[in-house]
Amino acid sequence: MDSREALRGRHREQSHNDSGNGRRSPSRQPDGRREHSIRKEFAPDDGCYVALDEYWDKWYENPYPDIDVSYEWNNGRLEAKPLPNKPQLNLYNWFLDLLSRYLETHEIADLINLETGFLLTISDPGEPSGQRAAVRKPDIGVILNNNPVSWGSTDQRHFAGVCDMVVETLSDSTQAEAERDTEEKRRDYALAGLKEYYIPDPNGDHMHFYRLVPQEKSYEEIPPDSEDVVRSETLPGFQFRLQDLWRQPDMAESALDEIYAGYVIPGYQAAVTARRVAEERVQELEAELARLRRQNN
Repeated sequence: MDSREALRGRHREQSHNDSGNGRRSPSRQPDGRREHSIRKEFAPDDGCYVALDEYWDKWYENPYPDIDVSYEWNNGRLEAKPLPNKPQLNLYNWFLDLLSRYLETHEIADLINLETGFLLTISDPGEPSGQRAAVRKPDIGVILNNNPVSWGSTDQRHFAGVCDMVVETLSDSTQAEAERDTEEKRRDYALAGLKEYYIPDPNGDHMHFYRLVPQEKSYEEIPPDSEDVVRSETLPGFQFRLQDLWRQPDMAESALDEIYAGYVIPGYQAAVTARRVAEERVQELEAELARLRRQNN
C-alpha cells in the first residue's frame, strides 16, 4: 500500500467511526430523488439546453436575484456547479491561500476562481461540426504570464483561452458530479491542452494530481516523492505535502516548514531565527552582567 492509500485509509476509518457515532458526512445523500428535488429547487435550469450566445447573455452570471446558483455550459447543456460542504470549502480555501502565497513570491501567473469561466473548444469526430465546446468555471484556474491569450483587462468577464492549471475540489454530492470532475473534465482538459489538473478530495477517494502528456493528449499522475510531496512542473517551486491537504496547517507554521519556506511568507523563517539568536544573545549578556555584579559585590 503506498503512502497516499495509507492516508486515505486513515481518513476512511475516521469517517466510519463518525458514522458509528450517528454522524453522516454531508457530502453523501442516500436518496437520489431527494438530491434531484434539492437540485431543482436551487438550480431550476440544470440540464436545460441553450445556445452559447444565450448562455453568455443570460446564464453566465447568476440569472436569479434570490437563488445562489452558478451554471457552466457543456456543449449546449446548462450544468449547475454544486455547492460545497464544509470540508470541501476548508480544503479549497487552504489550497487557494497556498497558491496565492506562491504567486506573491513568483509573479509568473494570475488566478481566476469560482465564477470566472473559460471556453474550451475540443475536437470531437462524433459532433456534426467535428468539435464541441464547453464553458467551465474552475474552483481555481492558473493563467501563466506567457499564455498566448491575454488576461486582466477591465472589460474581460471570462477568459478566452485555456488555463494552464486547474484545481477542482471534488464535487461529490452525486455520482454524476464526481464523474464530471474525475472523468469528463479530465478528458476535456487534456484534449484542450491544459497542462496540469488537480482534484483535491477531502474524502481521499478521488484525489488526483495530473500532468499533461502532450503527444498523447491525456494525463498521467504526478508521482509524489518519498516524503509524499507533490511538485508542479507548470509552477516551478510550487510543492505541497499530501498529508497537509488534511492537516491544513496555517501559513505561519508552513513558513517554518522547508517544503513551503521558499514561497510562503519568504524571509519569515530567517526572521524567526534572527529573533531567537538575538534573544539568546540578550540572555547571555544578562547572565554576564549578573556575574559581574556578583563579582563586584
